[in-house]
Amino acid sequence: MLPRKEQFSGCLIGQCLGDAIGFVVEGFSSEACKRYVEDILKTERVGEFGRFPFPFGQYSDDSQLARELIQSYINCKRFEPEDYAERIRLIFAERRIIGWGQATKDAASRLNDGIPWDEAGTPAPSAGNGSAMRAAPIGLFFFDNLHLLIQGALDQGRITHKDTRCSAGAVAISGAVALSLQRKLSNTKYFIDTLSDWSGKIDPLFASEFRKLNEWIFLQPEEALTFILKAGINAGYVDEDEWEGITPYVISSVMWSIYSFLRTPYDYWETICTAIRPGGDVDTTAAMAGAISGAYLGLDAIPSRLLHYLTDRGTWGYNELVELANHCYEIKMQSLK
Repeated sequence: MLPRKEQFSGCLIGQCLGDAIGFVVEGFSSEACKRYVEDILKTERVGEFGRFPFPFGQYSDDSQLARELIQSYINCKRFEPEDYAERIRLIFAERRIIGWGQATKDAASRLNDGIPWDEAGTPAPSAGNGSAMRAAPIGLFFFDNLHLLIQGALDQGRITHKDTRCSAGAVAISGAVALSLQRKLSNTKYFIDTLSDWSGKIDPLFASEFRKLNEWIFLQPEEALTFILKAGINAGYVDEDEWEGITPYVISSVMWSIYSFLRTPYDYWETICTAIRPGGDVDTTAAMAGAISGAYLGLDAIPSRLLHYLTDRGTWGYNELVELANHCYEIKMQSLK
């Protein structure tokens, strides 16, 4: 069964809105984010304030780079890592990026110095979520071809991150989108095991940790979080900043994003609230969870009253993003004929 156009637009809008909602409290404590969820997100006050100096609705690098990935696909009529790398270089060089991560910034600097795209990535043990946060569109491009999906997730990721855990995280997010497009959520074990198998082709450690979601998915969020935060931490991770709650470590942030979706697969808003509640790098967890949820449920499941807020400093609002996703859908459908 082919996906609907509204699932492509749902994926991109779901990511951008989740990102924008989480960006307001990115880096905040667990207690502050719990209050934000209860006092703002679960009331009629959503949209009252943004993150200075930006208004509510501004999304960050997670969605900017996912958008650039779709633009690259449309421009080339296929995925070309070299073209995408140039777009990453430019968005940093032109200072259009918002809320960047250090590993991605360093890689963009190397690209700007003329280092080839397949050599520019930040090496291990830097294992942040910068390659996973933008990987959802790979699931749109290659939902019908596992080999190309895994290769595409790997290639788009290693432009900025060389650690294989990062690439495996990108496979998990793009794979979750692909399964969601095909409505393959007959049971959570199938979903988790399939993503474990796919990510394990890149990094067995990531896959073995990710498979533990089968044990934790039915736990309440507070209890599940205590386990997810420890997942894969003994493998080593370089982080220049101290985070309370979800850190940018790719294993735990990807696991929490997919946990958030699988807890409430039929409710986009609850998925976003769960993704944000722990505090920390919540623009990214909400972006990844929102992309998967939007791909599964479609655009109509996303709260329409908030969509007009979406912006990237006055550009790339809701209508332009939907048009971009629709164009991507048309190219993909044409390739299947």
